Amino acid sequence: MKYKAIFFDRDGTLVRGDPEWTRFRNERLEQWSGRKFDDSYDYFMKFFEKVQGGGFPFAPYTTMEQELDFFRQWYLYVFEDMGITEHTGERADMLVEKLWYLKKYPYPETVDVLEYFKNKGYKMGVISDSPPSLETTLMNCGLHGYFTSFTASSLVGASKPDPVIFSAALEAQGVTAQESLYVDDYPPEADGAREQGFTSFLIDRSEHQPDAPWTIRNLRELVNFVERKGRR
Repeated sequence: MKYKAIFFDRDGTLVRGDPEWTRFRNERLEQWSGRKFDDSYDYFMKFFEKVQGGGFPFAPYTTMEQELDFFRQWYLYVFEDMGITEHTGERADMLVEKLWYLKKYPYPETVDVLEYFKNKGYKMGVISDSPPSLETTLMNCGLHGYFTSFTASSLVGASKPDPVIFSAALEAQGVTAQESLYVDDYPPEADGAREQGFTSFLIDRSEHQPDAPWTIRNLRELVNFVERKGRR
């Protein structure tokens, strides 16, 4: 069987965040609070889950307007935790309007790899644990035109590795998992896709990545895999 489709995770796979955005946000929070900001994933999720579980009408969010409201509340909880008490509404509005997280940068090899699969006639989609702005983020960084499906967890109502989100992506492209490649930077999600029948790769860009089955260092290795297997 030849592969007909390839699906990508977004963050950490196709694109990375804007380091200037991160620096600006962290500096402002530290300036306003006099404390160092905890930039960890666990800290982010602590208040993400607090907003999500807070009974707000925009949790879960299904529109970009609700998404902005959601993250405004996220900032307000962070302010409270960091002891920021002055101009909180104004400051939250500024961070959401100017920053939130729309700005993404493709990894150096991303465009070349997408061009390869486009020229080979592959159907291409994105499967992301993300809010409704998924398509907008890809428009802003010039990648949107390569894809014909955008499967966001916030709209599907299920997050990876739930089979529901993978099934939605396959249905959108009219292919089976066995006909599809997938790549993700998070092991449970790469494994989850493989359990559904995808030929699934974990991308690990760290310098000290150990050799492991189905693990690649950059997206170019997907091209190497396809050409080596002669599947198309």
